Amino acid sequence: MSDGTTGPASRRIFIDKQSPKAFHALVQTSEAVRATAAEAGLDRTTVELINLRVSQLNGCAFCLDLHTRKALRAGESSQRLAVLPVWRDTELFAPVERAALGLAEATNAPADTAAQTDAYATARQVLTEDQISATVWVAITIGAFNRVSVLSRHPVRPHVADQP
Repeated sequence: MSDGTTGPASRRIFIDKQSPKAFHALVQTSEAVRATAAEAGLDRTTVELINLRVSQLNGCAFCLDLHTRKALRAGESSQRLAVLPVWRDTELFAPVERAALGLAEATNAPADTAAQTDAYATARQVLTEDQISATVWVAITIGAFNRVSVLSRHPVRPHVADQP
C-alpha cells in the first residue's frame, strides 16, 4: 500500500519559490504585523507563543522548528514551550499571554463562533484594542505561512550542534 508520498505525481512544489512575488508580499505583511504587535505592546515572546500555538494546531513542523528557535532566542523558557499545547492547564502564562493564546486559537478556527465569542470576551478584559488587532493579525499571518510550508512540505533539517 502506498502512502502517497513518493513518485513524480506526489512531489510537492515549494510555492514560495514557484511564486516569489506572492511569497515576498506575505513576508512584507509579516514584517508589518511584527511592527504592529510591537507598537501595540505585545512583547516578542508573546508573539512567538502565538506563532507556535497556531503552528501546533496546523501541524506545521517547519514553522514549529523555526519559531521554537526564535522563542528561545527571545528568552522564552523550555518549560513553557513544552507545556504550550496545554497552556490552559498551567499557571505558567500571564493573563495577557492567555488572552492572546485563546484569541489566536479562535482566529485559527473561524467556524467555531462560540470559541471566538469566549476568546474575544476574555481578550477585551485583558488586551487593548490594538493588542487584540495585533494578536489576530499575528495568528492570520502565521496561519498563512503554515499553509505555505505544509502544502510545500518544507523539510525540517537537523541544526548544527542543535543550537537554537
